[in-house]
Amino acid sequence: MSAPSPLKIAILASGSGTNAQAIFDKIAAGTLHAQVELVIANRPKAPVLERAQKAGVPTLMLDHTTYPDRETFDQALVDALKQTQTELIVLAGYMRLLTSRFLEAFPGRIINLHPAILPAFPGVHGGADAQAWGVKITGCTVHFVDELVDHGEVIVQAAVPAHPGEPLETLMQRIHALEHRIYPQAIQWFAEKRVQRHNRQVHILPSSKKQLLPNDHWLVWPPLEEGF
Repeated sequence: MSAPSPLKIAILASGSGTNAQAIFDKIAAGTLHAQVELVIANRPKAPVLERAQKAGVPTLMLDHTTYPDRETFDQALVDALKQTQTELIVLAGYMRLLTSRFLEAFPGRIINLHPAILPAFPGVHGGADAQAWGVKITGCTVHFVDELVDHGEVIVQAAVPAHPGEPLETLMQRIHALEHRIYPQAIQWFAEKRVQRHNRQVHILPSSKKQLLPNDHWLVWPPLEEGF
């Protein structure tokens, strides 16, 4: 019996592309059974484009400022993605809201990573907002994307301690380290067809893979598995 084909994904990004790099690295290591069909950036000088090119991944830059409105821009995104065999769309630091035109083109096939434990602290400054609130635990969330900001069903969350008075950069380093693990893990669950949704609940079907136990510095649930 032949091995299953890798999950075909596309990445939408706006900035440095560190989470995209984590995905590239896990694919290159053979841990993540996926293939990046296309990386699209909406900013001409976004470093993610160079990262993708170094990884041998096709890229496309669509400058949103050259389109008359959000719907027209999102239709251009849809048209580009429809030219690929993309099965899952991965938002990795993509700093734009998606319109219903885009969401309806890929129902249930768009995921995002947010730097806070949703539903607390949605929006573009999730990590900073959590720290300003004085939380003792914060982290990151992988979730499905719907029409509201950071609102879709939660797939996996990671928690890290937040220490009073520490620099935001230090806290975000801990969060980013977990982002780079839970996002490829979530994509691998999709590749293995283990993600099920029902009434806002996301269930990950069991596997024989060894699970990594939480430690004093982080908690991930559902647990990370060997290789992540």
